[in-house]
Amino acid sequence: MTSIRTFIDRRKRLLSKMRQGVAVIATAPERYRNRDTHYPYRFDSYFYYLTGFSEPEAVLVLIATGDENTSQQILFCRDKDVERETWDGFRYGPEAAREAFGFDAAHSIIRLDELAGELLANQPVVFHAFGQDVSWDQRVVGWINRVREQVRKGVSAPAGIQDIRYLLDEMRLIKDGSELAIMREAARISAEAHKRAMRATRPGKYEYEIEAELLYEFRRQGAEAPAYTSIVAGGANACVLHYIQNDAPLQAGDLLLIDAACELHGYAADITRTFPVNGRFSAAQKDVYQLVLAAQAAAIETVRPSNDWDAPHQAALRVLVQGFIDLNLCQGSPDAVIETESYKRFYMHRTGHWLGLDVHDAGEYKQAGQWRNLVSGMTLTVEPGCYIRPAEDIPEHFWNIGIRIEDDVAVTPNGHEVLTGAVPKQVAEIEEWMQCTTISEK
Repeated sequence: MTSIRTFIDRRKRLLSKMRQGVAVIATAPERYRNRDTHYPYRFDSYFYYLTGFSEPEAVLVLIATGDENTSQQILFCRDKDVERETWDGFRYGPEAAREAFGFDAAHSIIRLDELAGELLANQPVVFHAFGQDVSWDQRVVGWINRVREQVRKGVSAPAGIQDIRYLLDEMRLIKDGSELAIMREAARISAEAHKRAMRATRPGKYEYEIEAELLYEFRRQGAEAPAYTSIVAGGANACVLHYIQNDAPLQAGDLLLIDAACELHGYAADITRTFPVNGRFSAAQKDVYQLVLAAQAAAIETVRPSNDWDAPHQAALRVLVQGFIDLNLCQGSPDAVIETESYKRFYMHRTGHWLGLDVHDAGEYKQAGQWRNLVSGMTLTVEPGCYIRPAEDIPEHFWNIGIRIEDDVAVTPNGHEVLTGAVPKQVAEIEEWMQCTTISEK
């Protein structure tokens, strides 16, 4: 778990970046699933990154003065309510939350509108995630207009409005030691779930049965939830990039693509493995699999501070394109295939994304129009793939082969660390692992 000192320090860093002004950062609302029940609650990632506070109906207000000694960190949250705790569970309440999470002050969320005018008065800038939630945009603008009504009393309203996410995205992009420790554990749990799923897979089972093995292992090892909706795609379903129905039977001779991982203390892992349902690759499946595996290895090798964000993608693309030509899936020279983008028939996505509190995490990929350089502390996925749908010009033995291999990689000062390497991905490793049908309960 991240220490409260870390959250306090993050707020101080953000206050320093703001220089002067007031920031309003709300957590996520509860969402109804149906008439009288909610979806499981999940906090807003920006809010949690700064507070560590996981209750709904909470708002962080930061007032930057340019002086650390006079800047303020204020929390608005639900009141302590013993009766509601009987129904819904523990609540901190403002006073306990202030002490437990290191705020300068804390108030009831009921008082937010009442105190907003005072907090925004005579501030030069309002920082907020404008455009993320229209109702919050309207609320903040309403506060600003209320302050403007006091101009004859000598009160000035904020003249500037800035999106707080530009500052926070840059902070979140570089993971600190506590974040990396959580992500390593999320990766470990997710790896164990994939290994369990591999051993549970056999012809005649349904995709949802394998999904259940994943979910069981996530929770059994203490993860709060899946980081995203699990993809468990057998046969032709693996050629659908965001397939989530997970309800088809598994057939001997097909491949099974699993893209699934857990969320632990808010942080996501993201793993994809592809393997044969019957435990043995066919010759055609092995050829395509080895190609994707080689592309991933080439991409991972480029993850180091001396390279830019695009280097892994370009490395993977070069290997894939040459392989497509060798397998007679594409025609022409590698340069011509890349220039015409004919490879996109079989590889239509890029090779990775940032990873952290969100599975597609915060952070820009370019700066001033150029791919940004990789820096120690960044975490990303490396996930090349190949998806071959049936067509008259495609040999039948390649039909419905969908393969993606994905690992989570942290940039280190001298190279990289693969966080998810515990899941088998070499052909021999996969086939050997799947021969053992006993699922460990340890």
